[in-house]
Amino acid sequence: MQQIPTLLLASVCAFSAHAALPDNPPTTLSHPLSATEKTAATPAELGRYIALSPAENTEANITGHVLDAKTGLYLPAVKVEIRGRHLSTMTDATGHFFLKDAPVGALEVEFNATGYRTLVKKIETRANHSLLLNVELEADEIQLSDVVVSATRNVTKRRQAPTLVNVMDLKLFDRVQSTDISQALTFQPGVRVETNCQNCGFSQVRINGLEGPYSQILIDSKPVFSALAGVYGLEQLPTNMIERVEVMRGGGSALYGSSAIAGVINVITKEPLTSSATLSHDLRGMGGLNRFENTTNLNATYVSDNNRLGFTLFGQLRHRAGYDHDGDGYTETPKLDGRNVGFRAFAKFTDYAKLTAELHGTQEFRRGGDLLENQPHNAHITEQLQHANVSGSLGYQQTSVDGRHHFNAYASLAKVVRDSYYGGGEVLVSEYLKKAQHTPLTPNELEDMNKRLTSYGRTKGETSVFGAQYAYDFDRFLFLPSQLTLGAELNNDCLEDISGYRPAPIVQKMHNQGYFLQNEWRNEQWSLLLGGRLDKHSLLAKAIFSPRASVRFNPTHDLVLRANFSTGFRAPQIFDEDLHVDNAGGELITIRNAADLHEERSKSLSLSADWYGHCGNWNFNIMVEGFYNHLTDAFSLEQKKEIIGGKEWTIKTRTNSDGAKVFGANLEGRLAYARLWSLQGGLTLQKSRYDKAQKWNDEDSYETRRFYRTPDTYAYFVTTLTPLRGWEFSLNGTYTGSMLVGHEVPLDEHGNLAEFAGRPAATIVEKRLQYGPGQTATIAGPRTFKTPSFFEMGVKVQYTLPVYKYYTLQLHAGVQNILNAFQDDFDRGPGRDSAYVYGPRAPRSFFAGFKFNY
Repeated sequence: MQQIPTLLLASVCAFSAHAALPDNPPTTLSHPLSATEKTAATPAELGRYIALSPAENTEANITGHVLDAKTGLYLPAVKVEIRGRHLSTMTDATGHFFLKDAPVGALEVEFNATGYRTLVKKIETRANHSLLLNVELEADEIQLSDVVVSATRNVTKRRQAPTLVNVMDLKLFDRVQSTDISQALTFQPGVRVETNCQNCGFSQVRINGLEGPYSQILIDSKPVFSALAGVYGLEQLPTNMIERVEVMRGGGSALYGSSAIAGVINVITKEPLTSSATLSHDLRGMGGLNRFENTTNLNATYVSDNNRLGFTLFGQLRHRAGYDHDGDGYTETPKLDGRNVGFRAFAKFTDYAKLTAELHGTQEFRRGGDLLENQPHNAHITEQLQHANVSGSLGYQQTSVDGRHHFNAYASLAKVVRDSYYGGGEVLVSEYLKKAQHTPLTPNELEDMNKRLTSYGRTKGETSVFGAQYAYDFDRFLFLPSQLTLGAELNNDCLEDISGYRPAPIVQKMHNQGYFLQNEWRNEQWSLLLGGRLDKHSLLAKAIFSPRASVRFNPTHDLVLRANFSTGFRAPQIFDEDLHVDNAGGELITIRNAADLHEERSKSLSLSADWYGHCGNWNFNIMVEGFYNHLTDAFSLEQKKEIIGGKEWTIKTRTNSDGAKVFGANLEGRLAYARLWSLQGGLTLQKSRYDKAQKWNDEDSYETRRFYRTPDTYAYFVTTLTPLRGWEFSLNGTYTGSMLVGHEVPLDEHGNLAEFAGRPAATIVEKRLQYGPGQTATIAGPRTFKTPSFFEMGVKVQYTLPVYKYYTLQLHAGVQNILNAFQDDFDRGPGRDSAYVYGPRAPRSFFAGFKFNY
């Protein structure tokens, strides 16, 4: 294994020595190409000639502007690049650009902008002359020209990527009125975001039916999003810091290491493109107009005139009141106060070398339960978390003059500090103290009060990622042009969890060394990718090799057929999203790994067809994907009660089951008529089954092969109408089919259904109960329920008006969850099962706001 880092280091040294020179350099440049030869040359040949040309002050300048083909408005932040040479600039706020000292001769200039089709113009420049180049870009409502990095770890056009990658951009965030990434991810096929705690609002993302720990969340392609950060992290990533989100379904361990079995979500933060500023504020009334959420966003970007230096700043302030849906005095949505601030910057030393830096900080307070204004220990039930998170990265990118060699080195660090309180009881601490002034407390009362006062905890997590990657482009390798990529990555994660009611802290230290190698043969019609990754995880005795193979075939320009196979693994660890006090009230809950627990393995196969087309003003895209994921030694949790030190504990033990299968189909379609109307929708049909029947709780006799909290059917749609200039009407919806959930029905001291405020503490809908041997509708305790299906729909209206020159003001308003589809059987009172929560995350909510742009 030690030979691999040596090979990588040797490759980097070779790159450093030859990056400035192309392959087979001529001995002299005294015989330049003629104008006729330049015109006849292919782009690759022309790029090679440009790379060989000596650097000089040519005074061959290119200037012009870029307009929207339909509206005639000037377009800022359009990338203008000379093909074959890394010389580029961006249009400014007025839509104008200036390229200084361009190469002399026949050139191809490429124009790229988010939401517009790529345009290439052929020109010819002359020394000491300026060329005027004005162009118009046509809108791309179905994202024909998306560029992705998640498929191969290299920049690739989505249509030419060997693996299917879905992209969510700023337009989608805006149309569905998403404040954070968790609200937007639902609008992707095969992806669901669910809430798992009624008290604290913990949420997780599921890809193709597999729960959160099976998916790898990346920040700018780096796996710095740890298990600790993932518990509440989805709500801590504001959309105003994000440029786009790439979703790659299926096994990704061959590229990104452990925990990428279900797929990869790559969050790409905003890169400075052009000087601009945005200020916005949104007001949302939850369940009416008496509980509100306020969100203020600020973005500012500066880019120098020569495009050598740039930075973007972002900030978000967010306040959400606690929301009690059923009026029992206990929140269904926690109170939240959040502050996010960060920046991303770049510096280009030359046209071929770039340094990037990113820093992001989060301060968040959330609390759920009752008596939110009291101290945490002086409430009947409290889940309170206070986060102080910081993450940052530094990256260096170098490309050779001829564009063949690509080197990338990076370092990312993240630190999470979480102060927590999980606890509660029937009697308030203040009542105990008041009683103690007159009557001594009993031993049980003293023990309960002491448990309440010591239920504070602190969790610290530090994650670091260091890596380097090298890629080389072959004109021809064996039978086709190809790109070879190799790299190494070191991931360290250290976590310490201390809780007052646990006898000892949980300490978890892990590190993983990963080495990857792949080669992609490709042309316009074919792509064949073969590669693999070798990982040595500190929790595993042996290294794990994860191979990967992908084939893309374009029988026509507009039809893309893909086949992918990959393997993956998930290492056993104690702390994960499922280590969470989901039954508050001071109950002692912990998790263990079985003595013989070993890694979970997967084999993934997918087949897809991606068809693009247009007819006049109509454009469409239809995607059909079939997937199959076989898990061996799949992790499962067994829950039971144990008496430890005279106290009752809930023990969750992670074991290896016999295996499981997840299979089904994703369908997605996009349809647009000019810029007047667009429709995007997706449907997932799937089955998630264990090889043998499982019980979620030893006290529930119901057994099933079906995964819990995983519907067989779910779907989404987003449609937008722009009838008049400045006006936009959006309608969106999500459908979640029926699924199984576990419910610990609250009991009284006699083992019967508990009561709260003269009413049953739980609503038992008998037709939803699933029966095991010996169970009846009157038996409480741990039971399995089948949820109803939900359809959630929202509408938004916005109007954009010009204010002064380059300033615009956007006003918007709308309703989320118009039909008020919401869970109707929440538990009530302090003994409730806070994990018994499903369906939409919020009831009917009204919102309004503004956005001021420069």
